[in-house]
Amino acid sequence: MQTLFSILGIYLFIAVGFGAKWAFKEKIDDRTITLISVYFLQIFLTFWGLLKRPIDTALLAAPTLYLGITLLSLILMIPLARMVFADTKERSIATVAALIGNTGNLGVPLGIALFGEESVPYTTLINLVNVFVVYTIGVFYYSRGEFSVRGSLLNILKLPVLWAASFAIILNLVGYTPSPAIDKTLMMGAYASMTMQLVLFGIYLYGIKLAEINLRLSAWVTSAKFLLIPLLTFGILQYVEMEPMVKGILFLELLVPLAVANVNLASLYNCAPRTVTAQVFLTSAAFLGIALALPAILKTF
Repeated sequence: MQTLFSILGIYLFIAVGFGAKWAFKEKIDDRTITLISVYFLQIFLTFWGLLKRPIDTALLAAPTLYLGITLLSLILMIPLARMVFADTKERSIATVAALIGNTGNLGVPLGIALFGEESVPYTTLINLVNVFVVYTIGVFYYSRGEFSVRGSLLNILKLPVLWAASFAIILNLVGYTPSPAIDKTLMMGAYASMTMQLVLFGIYLYGIKLAEINLRLSAWVTSAKFLLIPLLTFGILQYVEMEPMVKGILFLELLVPLAVANVNLASLYNCAPRTVTAQVFLTSAAFLGIALALPAILKTF
């Protein structure tokens, strides 16, 4: 029940965005909100998360494995998506969407709900890895719908979040600790970023029409998210020596539904943002049912 309440509390802000767009229609400019979120507020979120506590090398096994499974899934998805989808934008979405999970806004609070506060160091570092996945692989594929390979690579370098994350890691490694005043400022920006991403998701959700949902793409993304990746993860974890709790956290972080960051990038690079929003919504709705069985699933580790 606590798991369900954690998820519903997050979904409340999605409802706020949906209601705001329903009430004010064109007065709300979703493109402007996207730019503010991606280019400004997410910098605060990145610094706050990466300076929260020292990076302990003993904790790096889980995020390293998370990255390895993500890259292995990407290698599998590239040829499969190329065979199934002819349209460049659809192929980009099919390749990368399922790999960008909501490890921050949903993964961190769910980790606390299921494993306690001792999960925070692991979920924080896994979310860090996911940030780099979002702003490297994610940017490359979502911008491929409108840009060449060279242009897509340049788009990665243009985003300030990647540079902010690199700088924050350097500060962490040299032992910098923000003062209480700076930490409070970063925290305010971080929570504003998380809230705005959820509200933005609700705004895009308002524009979805059931008749416009791409059923083939939706079936593909949902299957990849909740069948291919979990089965691959479960199989790999059987051969890895790791604490059961850490295995459970890793499995959870790879199972969480699509992140709102998918919508941000699809909107930023004009890669069918309404279509991507539908995928985020469908996986988020499906996860509500899966969440009820999560405690039983995680006990298998």
